[in-house]
This record gives sequence, structure tokens and C-alpha cells, in this order.
Amino acid sequence: MKVILSTLNAKYIHTSLAIRCLKAYSEKDFDIELAEYTIKDPVMNIVSDLFQRGADVIGFSCYIWNIEETIKVIDVLKKIMPEVKIVLGGPEVSYDTEHWMKRLANVDFIVVGEGEETFHQLLQELEGDRKFHFVYGLAYRKGEEVIIMPGRPKADLNELPSPYRFAEDIPELGKRVVYFETSRGCPFSCQFCLSSIEVGVRYYDIERTKSDILYLIDNGAKLIKFVDRTFNIKRDYALEMFKFLIENHRGCVFQFEITADIMRPEVLDYLAENAPPGVFRFEIGVQSTNDPTNELVKRRQNFTKLSRTVTKVKQSGKIDQHLDLIAGLPLEDYNTFRKTFNDVFALGPEELQLGFLKMLRGTGLRLDADKYNYTYMDVAPYEMLSNDVLSFADIVRLKRLEDVLEKYWNSHRMDHTVNYLIEREFSSAFDFFQEFGDYWEGQGWQKIGHQLEDLFTRLQSFLESRGTKRMDMVLGLMKLDYFLNHKYKPRKIWWEHTLEKDDWSSYMKMVLQHPDALLSPAVADVGKESTGETDVASQQLQPYREMIPAFASLKLGEKELQKHAVLDVLPFSLDHILSGGSPLTAEGRTLLLVVYQQNGQQKPLYYTMPIGKNIAAI
Repeated sequence: MKVILSTLNAKYIHTSLAIRCLKAYSEKDFDIELAEYTIKDPVMNIVSDLFQRGADVIGFSCYIWNIEETIKVIDVLKKIMPEVKIVLGGPEVSYDTEHWMKRLANVDFIVVGEGEETFHQLLQELEGDRKFHFVYGLAYRKGEEVIIMPGRPKADLNELPSPYRFAEDIPELGKRVVYFETSRGCPFSCQFCLSSIEVGVRYYDIERTKSDILYLIDNGAKLIKFVDRTFNIKRDYALEMFKFLIENHRGCVFQFEITADIMRPEVLDYLAENAPPGVFRFEIGVQSTNDPTNELVKRRQNFTKLSRTVTKVKQSGKIDQHLDLIAGLPLEDYNTFRKTFNDVFALGPEELQLGFLKMLRGTGLRLDADKYNYTYMDVAPYEMLSNDVLSFADIVRLKRLEDVLEKYWNSHRMDHTVNYLIEREFSSAFDFFQEFGDYWEGQGWQKIGHQLEDLFTRLQSFLESRGTKRMDMVLGLMKLDYFLNHKYKPRKIWWEHTLEKDDWSSYMKMVLQHPDALLSPAVADVGKESTGETDVASQQLQPYREMIPAFASLKLGEKELQKHAVLDVLPFSLDHILSGGSPLTAEGRTLLLVVYQQNGQQKPLYYTMPIGKNIAAI
């Protein structure tokens, strides 16, 4: 009996841990093959590939992002392979299982919940007496009747074989994301999350976990994402794992979901002192800062402690942080969500993800949907459309905000410009992204693609349309950001006015004659005005600034500068503005020099020189 375990991943670089767990458990007794596709692959391509592989049993791992495409594949498969047995499993079909069995006539079995033992026993029965009523955790058909067996006790994780050591995975380890679990379960009870349904947390033996991770690193893994719902719930376990990964990372990057308000000070201190820059990434689900909302959905959260953790991690400059918000939770109207957004944006996360509530099958919030007048999509991903305090019109507006947030903040194409606009020109971060998002859609830009230059010209158009003050200053910051978006000297620019050839030559000559007069941002920042608080811009850029060597140390000649440098003059003191100074006191001009291909990271280096009254001193 040949078995294929398959799934449709969201992207090619993703891999499925679930089907590897099933194979690891059953491969000693059965001929099992893995087949991964993506939700963008044409249905006929997937079906053709599965047909040519040949199988007696095909199992699919199902989630909200792939269920509808998976159904299309199954329906075609059954037409051309009517004898093949189709098995579904995964979180999307583990709840409302009877609904799925009745809706999907072409599905023979559903494995409910944790699948290793259930799937293995199902294969044994398919090859043997077919007494499916002996298989706990299984849904099957008996004539026209759907039978759903009682659930199976949770497995002892340390009795499960490792899913990380398949020889066929080795060639792809460095090209794709490896998903890894050190535990199963979640200690919290958030009513919008499937993890709240499983009570308690179970851990794999830590020495086994370390061994598996070393195996993956030894064989070329570059990015390992831990799928544990709260990696740091057990302080001693988390601290030991952090230490192990720091000592053995060898350039591999690790991403964790953490609960920030329970992170212990000693763990934070250890990470701040010892974590190598860029090796760890933290994903932190904030979701809402509205206390009545959090209380209603049974989400315990201390935002003061969370902020302390995020701030300390950010100040270390070692770890990127990805913070999540959910729009559409109960009691969270448009105005309170505006506050939530601004509360979290003020922490300066490297990435702020704005998601919209999904009414997942099996969750308490879906069961209580009528209490809050929720309307939501009938099919996956079950995204909410409105409730009693947030209208569909509000959702549409927040979708516009989400679009420009992705393009202009999470992409980090214009950090200097966006920080300046939020701090100086708009009432808040929320208002900037919302107003720009409304303008973006009003121009019809959501219907067409864009290149890098388009993002700059469209921002300029928006700012000019609203009469933004000091556009000369904004455009200067946009030039800096544009230059920093390239690995190589850009061949074109998006603004019209450039330096005259004679002026360009004169400034270049001055740079060559007085290299020590050029300041790197780290040096320029020393004279920063004290504002009594740390601004978001300086938090965001500090790790980058520390990497910039003195310009004179590069020892670049005229030919190198001609080939690898761009030069412009900004009509204000750039160092003053980047240090948090007021635009009203940013007198003077700045010579801006950006140099490319001078470091191993392929990052551009930029330098400044004040010009004007003090040029005579040079």
C-alpha cells in the first residue's frame, strides 16, 4: 500500500511540519512519500503530479489558507482515481468535523486533532480488517452515515520519532523555512485562538531538541521558525535554549513566538548582553491594548510590562521584533483601535502586522458570534466583516491603512521619511497611514503595480495634495531613503532637479581633499539635542548606525567615488533633523554622500558634511 502525504503551503519557501510528523511515525511500517505544493499552483498541475506518483491513500494537511484549494484538488483526484482513499487532517477539519464529512463527499476519512497515532492505526486498518470503529480520533463513513469516534489521549511527545531527519529534505534545508516545535499546547485561553482549546503544555526532552537542531544546522538550515505558541512560558527551558542557540547558531536565524509581558528580567539581560545581532527574531502578539476587549476574550496582558520588554529588546539592537494586532475584536471600535495602533507603533517595532479577526471553527468567539452581531465570511479564512461596534465601512478603511503600512513601514523603504512625517506632520502614526491609505485608493493605485520609484512619487503626490509644510525637508529625507534602498549605485532618480556638473565636481573635489570632514551618522548623533525621551527614529536606526566606519578609513580615490558613490546637497541640516531637532532650527545645508559596495553586507554607507557658513573653515 503506497501512501502520499501532501499539503498546499502558502509559499514555496514554507515546509509542512505536520506531514513530516506523520511520516516519521509510520514510515517503519508503510511506504510513505511526501508531496508539497503551494496554493498558487494550478489544480491540474497538482493532480497530474499526484496521479503520476500513484497511491492507494493520499492525505492532506488542512488549514484556513489552503482548505478551499485542497477541496478543488480532491474533487478532481476522485474523478480520475476513484479507488484512492482521501484522508484529511489538520486544524481546519478537526472542528465541525461532521460538517466537513457531509460537505465533502469525496473525503473518506478525517483525522481529528493530534494525528500521528490515529493516522498510523488508520493505515493498519486499511491494510487489515478495516474495523475503523477501533480507531480513536477518526471520522469515517459507514454507508450513508458519518461516524465520529471519541478523541484520543494526548501522545507522550518523547515517544514520537524525529520529523527533522529525512535525507530528501537535506538539499532544500538552506533554501526553505524549517518549522520546529519544542512543545505542544498553550497555557492561555484567548477566545479567538485555536490554541486555547488544548489544555496544558507538553515538552519534548531538551537534549533531543538540541540534537535535532544541531542536525539541521549541520545540514545547512538557514532559518528555523519555532511554532511553540509561547516559547518563553517555561523560563528555565527558554533560557537554556537561548544559550544553546547562541553558542551553536553558525549563522542560522531563529524566530520565536513569545509572550512579552512574562519575559523575566534575567532572560532579557542575558539576551541583551549575549545575543548575536540578527540571529533571533521575536514575534509578539499584542492584538489589542483595550482592557475591556482583552478581558472579554480572556486574554491576560500587562501592556506596561510588555512595553518594557519590547523597549529593552529594541535598545539592545540585537533582535528584530514583529508585533501583531487584530482588528475586529469585541468592544474594539474604530477609535479604540486607533489608540491600540498608536500604543504599539510608539514602541518602534521593526514590523507591525495588522490582521483582521478570523472566526475560526472551534473557538469561543465563533460560538459567541451572535452576542456581538458578527458577520463574517462563510468560507475560510472566515474573516469578520462587521460587528456591533465596527462597521464594514470601518473595515474597508483599515484595509487601506494596512496596505500602505506594509509598503511604507514593514518594507523599511522610507524609515527616515516616515518617522519624520509621523513626528512632525501628522497627529499620530495611525493618522498618517490612514490618510495616505485613503488617498492611495482614491487615486486607484490599488489596481496597478508599482516599482520602487513609484512609492516615492506617490508619497510626494499625497503630501503635496494636503499642503504639507517644509516639503524641501521631506524631499531631502526621501532622497536619503531612496539612495539607501539600493545595493549598487542607482542608475536613475525620481526627482527632477540635480546638481549642476560644475557643482558636482567641486563638491567631489572637496570630499577627496577633506575626507575627515565627512561625518558618519554615529558621529553626527553625538551632538543630539536632549528631548527627555527617546524618539522612534533613533531607536529604529541605531543598530544600522553603529556599523558605519569613518569615511576616511575607506581610502577611496576619485575613480572609486565616480563608480560607487552618489552625491547631493540638502537644503537643511540633515544631522540636526535625524537627531530629533526641530525643523525650525535646521538652518544650513548638508552635503550628502552615499557609497556602495564597501562592506560584506552590501549595505550602502552614508556620510554628511555641513556646508554654508562653516565651509570656509574647511
